[in-house]
Amino acid sequence: MFILCVQTLFAAESTFPCPIPLDDYPSANSLWENLLKRIEISPFNLFASIVFTCAIIHTFCHRYFVDIAECIHESDSTPDGSYFQTFGTDARRMFAKIFHLLGEVEITFALWLIPLFCGYIYTFGWNSLSSYIDHLTYISNKFEEPLFVMAIMLIAASKPIVQLASDIIERLANFGKGSVGAWWFIIMTVGPLLGSLITEPAAITICAMLLLQKFFIHSPSNKLKYATLGLLFVSISVGGLLTHFAAPPVLMVARNWEWTTPFMFTTFGVKSILVVFLSTLSYFIFFRREFTRLEVRRKKTASISHSIELRVPAWIVAFHVFFLMLTVLVMHSSVILMFTLMAFIAFSDVTSQFQDKTQYKSPILVGIFLTALVIHGDFQGWWIEPVLMSLSDSQLFLGGMLLTPFNDNAAITYLASLVPDFSDTMKYMIVSGAICGGGLTVIANAPNLAGVSILKDKFENGISPLKLFYAALFPTIVAASIFYFLYNI
Repeated sequence: MFILCVQTLFAAESTFPCPIPLDDYPSANSLWENLLKRIEISPFNLFASIVFTCAIIHTFCHRYFVDIAECIHESDSTPDGSYFQTFGTDARRMFAKIFHLLGEVEITFALWLIPLFCGYIYTFGWNSLSSYIDHLTYISNKFEEPLFVMAIMLIAASKPIVQLASDIIERLANFGKGSVGAWWFIIMTVGPLLGSLITEPAAITICAMLLLQKFFIHSPSNKLKYATLGLLFVSISVGGLLTHFAAPPVLMVARNWEWTTPFMFTTFGVKSILVVFLSTLSYFIFFRREFTRLEVRRKKTASISHSIELRVPAWIVAFHVFFLMLTVLVMHSSVILMFTLMAFIAFSDVTSQFQDKTQYKSPILVGIFLTALVIHGDFQGWWIEPVLMSLSDSQLFLGGMLLTPFNDNAAITYLASLVPDFSDTMKYMIVSGAICGGGLTVIANAPNLAGVSILKDKFENGISPLKLFYAALFPTIVAASIFYFLYNI
């Protein structure tokens, strides 16, 4: 603790030349002139944005690296004339692992931190970079959210929590006789709205785990798989708006704008419920014939084999719920959060006979992704802030939707909270736009990575960004229409 205090004091006195605080930039007559001035003042702004653009392009092209890795693996059984046969076995294995690494969506932005940091060190020196990272860690606490998402994913994916959620949803699904369609509909409606209580990362983790067990196990068509994923992302993005602490983009502005849970429920919550149910019902009706075929397949499978699963005792479930709630309560205290996480891991180890094997890989990868995205996003304020300032109310809504697919919506709303003289209408429009666009891409909303890490193995050759975009487009339009046209209701 003494060392932490010393580091904090040291970080408080240190300075770094970039990114420059937005208030320190001079004003300009036009948006273009403003951007050019900011590049002239700090040319590193342009370099950081180019690196960020490359990271986004890499994210959209990740599946090609996976294809190359698979091609290298297959070269072991190809004739000697194959190109990869010119390399030795060890070399092929090494290159295959490298391309598999490049194909991991969760570490894409972390990989592009390498050129960003190299450029920073070359331009400003090592001490400046160290001071900047210290500032993010100890002063602005920018890494709170990645740490929280990692912890909440680990706890929410545990067997007792999934069992509890499954029991609750099963009671509702029984109204539809426990069919595949009933399970799907309840998971896709109740699950995202639960995110307002247990946070969006926890909600999407539980929804993804239940979809694996109750839906994807029946081998739906590729079209329905993408429709489910796109709808899940949009529903999770809007489903956390009933409270002020569950959705990351709201969490970023709630304190500065004094948004409370009653305000969120009356202003956003009712619209969120409407969006989730209308979008899910529309997709359910559109795919009703396939749900009928999946139900026939489920009954045949159920008649062949019945598995008996060991139930988790109620007292263990209660302890897991306690850890989940405690994690939400201490989300702004990194030290207590880490202590809670370690206590949870120890408890899970003691009760291992009632637990599934703890999966650390996905939460850690998602934490790495969000940490890297925080750093990259911090360097994009130089152009996002003046762009937002130049927009009208309706343009803010559309601008928030257009910016979100290329940057975390929490980063968009955070930068908006730094802009002075935002009216109540402007605040509503930018937050609504950012939330409505939160399902269009993997990086649009932080919890999306949790869902991808759990469900990506069910998609051949990985998740296609273009197919995901098309699948999420309809529920996004529904959400945008309701939030924009029903603003005064």
